[in-house]
Amino acid sequence: MDVQKILVELSDRSYSILVGSHLTGELTTQLKQIFPKARHTVLIFDEAVSGFSQTIARQLTSAGYRVTPTSVGSGEQSKCTDELAKIWDRMLLDRTDRGSVVIALGGGVIGDLAGFAAATFARGLSLVQIPTTLLSQVDSSVGGKTGINLPGAKNMVGAFWQPSLVVIDIEMLESLPRREFVSGLAEIIKYGVILLPELFDYLESNVTEILNRDTIALQHIIVESCRAKAMVVQQDERETTGLRAILNYGHTFAHAIEATEGYGKFLHGEAVAIGMNMAAHLAANLGRIDESFIHRQARLIEAFELPTRLPEINVDALWTAMQSDKKVEHGTLRFVLQKSKGCVELVSGITKEQAMAAMLACT
Repeated sequence: MDVQKILVELSDRSYSILVGSHLTGELTTQLKQIFPKARHTVLIFDEAVSGFSQTIARQLTSAGYRVTPTSVGSGEQSKCTDELAKIWDRMLLDRTDRGSVVIALGGGVIGDLAGFAAATFARGLSLVQIPTTLLSQVDSSVGGKTGINLPGAKNMVGAFWQPSLVVIDIEMLESLPRREFVSGLAEIIKYGVILLPELFDYLESNVTEILNRDTIALQHIIVESCRAKAMVVQQDERETTGLRAILNYGHTFAHAIEATEGYGKFLHGEAVAIGMNMAAHLAANLGRIDESFIHRQARLIEAFELPTRLPEINVDALWTAMQSDKKVEHGTLRFVLQKSKGCVELVSGITKEQAMAAMLACT
């Protein structure tokens, strides 16, 4: 399989996303090219991928790097101030400085947490993302968003901090638990809805191949997803124009589900899948789309073994949680809703009753 490269063009913060198999074996070569003076790496990894971390640590040591391995517990609960403080203390203890490189090895939790540590320690360290889950490969590792959760709001504290390199090794998906794997497909469906209708069509036609983790199919949908995100990030890196907000299709509902249900009950992609169904119902109720799209989107979500409904629902609690959403502006909650095939926009003026009707339609 040939390695495919996507360039995220951000002036002096531009970087490459590499997508292929067996790429971690070439990591030290990439590091020496990008950071010729670096001699120290802080390897922050999810304890669930300790085997991968040991392999990478050996490669780094053999290449002459001093390595600070830092393990983080699995799960959304690790994306917190206590865990961040532990990382800062470990970095300080092991003499991390502005010449050090932080390497994030794991899923979205590790990418966000390690990225925020890199953004804040010594006022900013170089960062390399090696995402190990499908969700993080197509979403959180690209674009520079980092952060941690507060008890009542997801990703409320963070910073924009672009990586210098993203290495996506499809081989890492082979051992990913099936539930984790299909969770990542929700974000890929999202790209098909908001930007790439041809990707949506491809997903519908290749369900079996994708669920069987065919490497050619996986490389295609990962590359297309990364290209879509790169296009948006290049135009609105820090969410100043509102364009980048379209990447949050379904997420206003999803983040509220995660906050009210407790982080960890639903995987992020599962919450996004339900949120996309709610967003489609809201758009249809407002006359923005035909109801046939609700059913088409739901069929694809369910074909990939993802949920579309929240059987036990507290709409008042969900609505309250939404008021902490980062898309709230001047006290007004805004939703990303479909406008036409492959096109969404940010919509204000949604009433509590309209949002609740969409939620209740998905019970």
